[in-house]
Amino acid sequence: MHYKAPDNSIHFLESTDYEHRLPAGSVQITDAEAEELRPKPAELTYAQKRAIAYPSVNDYLDGIVKGDAAQVQAYIDACLAVKAQIPKS
Repeated sequence: MHYKAPDNSIHFLESTDYEHRLPAGSVQITDAEAEELRPKPAELTYAQKRAIAYPSVNDYLDGIVKGDAAQVQAYIDACLAVKAQIPKS
């Protein structure tokens, strides 16, 4: 059972035996009401989405240290693909 406290915090109890432990003034609410009160996660920005999708910079550095132009180009191509897939908003 869900309960809403006067400060709009949500509490859950398996049994009414523990209602005395809730903040004073708490009232029982439905599951749907509790879901509406829960904060929704913020939408990621394009920069955050890109940061997650980009390949590791270690791949680029490894290609430079080895002098492997193909590995460096593969890294650049992967980054450009991410930029195309997740454009600036």
